[in-house]
Amino acid sequence: MIKEDIELKIISTLDKIRPFLINDGGNIEYIKYENHIVYVKLTGACANCSMMNITLKDGIEELLKNEIPEVNEVINVVETVDSNSK
Repeated sequence: MIKEDIELKIISTLDKIRPFLINDGGNIEYIKYENHIVYVKLTGACANCSMMNITLKDGIEELLKNEIPEVNEVINVVETVDSNSK
């Protein structure tokens, strides 16, 4: 499968689980797919939840790996604030 097709499948799969995250006050944003890794950003209540890693690895990652064999891992991208920027 070509990268664009994989990305469309990833987005479609994330859209299937989005209502469950929103129901709990969170959400998920697709960032990119690169080297068999999906980069996402958990937002809202999901961003600071103590269960975030379980949701990410046991839920989102497992679902994507089952649906899309090309996916090996899912990583949550956390924004850092640059202390030099004003």
